[in-house]
Amino acid sequence: MNGKILVSTAYLPPVEYFSVISHAHEIYIEREENYIKQSYRNRCYILSAHGRQLLSVPVYLGSQHKTPLKEIRIDYSKRWQQVHLRALTAAYNSSPYFQYYFENFEKTITRKIDFLIDLNSELTQTVLDILKLKIKLTCTTDFEPAGFIDNDYRYNISPKKQSQFSVKEYMQVFNNNCRFVQGLSIVDLIFNMGPEAVGYL
Repeated sequence: MNGKILVSTAYLPPVEYFSVISHAHEIYIEREENYIKQSYRNRCYILSAHGRQLLSVPVYLGSQHKTPLKEIRIDYSKRWQQVHLRALTAAYNSSPYFQYYFENFEKTITRKIDFLIDLNSELTQTVLDILKLKIKLTCTTDFEPAGFIDNDYRYNISPKKQSQFSVKEYMQVFNNNCRFVQGLSIVDLIFNMGPEAVGYL
């Protein structure tokens, strides 16, 4: 996959996710795998006044043991949209670029998008537009097991294991103990660094 990278779908992915894809010409987003719980596929972490805060998109899971990712629907009986937007506002309202970019994310999050992969793809495209990265997003049509494809990062970036990628440090709003917090959503970098964000990937 020369110039192409294979990644999982992810909800407002961590900075390292975009560090990986920023050097690709084309991104393949895995659509044919089975859904994996407790992954970045439906969650992200932001930095609040109380430390790292989890934001999770509630989803419906089928009765089967394994549910295809492309069939995962968002559960709108939970008030997750309001929770996420309030949390983002509380965490980043005082950041230098919050007022410039919040509306970009708010527009997508407030819409009722049925499928998780569609929500994620729209938000990922929003981030690419903000960062001025012209990269083509394509969903896979067949599933290839891990280890069979070059530049396969589907399972490398996970909240369950320590990241293999080192993020260049930048100023964070609630970095009270002066220790840089890794593993945060790309929104943390965008709201704090604005147009300079792409230089930290």
